[in-house]
Amino acid sequence: MLRVHEWRSVDNSAAYLIPHLREGLRILDVGSGPGTISIDLARRVRPGSVVGIDASADIVERAAGLAASQGVTNVEFRVGDAYTLDFDDDSFDVVHAHQLMQHLARPVDAMREIRRVLAPGGVLAARDADYGGVIWSPASDGLARWLQLNRDIYRWNGGEALAGRLLKRWARAAGFDDVEATGSVWVFSSDREREWWGGAWADRATKSQFAAHAIESGHASIAELESVAEAWRTWAVDPEGWLLMPHGEIVARA
Repeated sequence: MLRVHEWRSVDNSAAYLIPHLREGLRILDVGSGPGTISIDLARRVRPGSVVGIDASADIVERAAGLAASQGVTNVEFRVGDAYTLDFDDDSFDVVHAHQLMQHLARPVDAMREIRRVLAPGGVLAARDADYGGVIWSPASDGLARWLQLNRDIYRWNGGEALAGRLLKRWARAAGFDDVEATGSVWVFSSDREREWWGGAWADRATKSQFAAHAIESGHASIAELESVAEAWRTWAVDPEGWLLMPHGEIVARA
């Protein structure tokens, strides 16, 4: 089973950016994670290039290995900091950020730094979930508790669980005057989708940073997290199960 982040591609996570892609572009992918979107972007802009940066050296190493295994040579991965990008002014035509801003305590500062490395006319493309609009069926107290915990943990970490709706505001505060704001959703309904998404979150509820932070912050006990995991497993095997997660998106032009 694919991990949650490894499922991401341009088609399912950055479709709003496709009209702005063309051969030869220089792209920076900030918060590139396992690199699946970065690699997909690299294929689409050949002979252009993509640089993916992430704060974790281990994740960067795995992303580089994935690119090598797929024979994609116009992408590289580096350890980097969204607040202090190690690139000259005007270095990129596109800076992409997927599910990044929600984790940052200072998203406006990060966007200002992104604006610095964009060439004139270049675009910042950002997409973030908005946990204020997640809906599911059938009703589940366990999933309701998961959603509340998610919001609490974001705040405890200095992030913003409602980032999707705030992207346009943040971009304008960072100095972008030309901002196109859209939205899209992920929907999980088929047997395969429920098995994958529900199974992934059942694992994350007890075996990830989500679990560690829930306990460390005092927001949940191990027993409560086990209950949340069981709620995900119950939802995953229910043929009537359905879940929608909304996202805000922006294309902001420098």
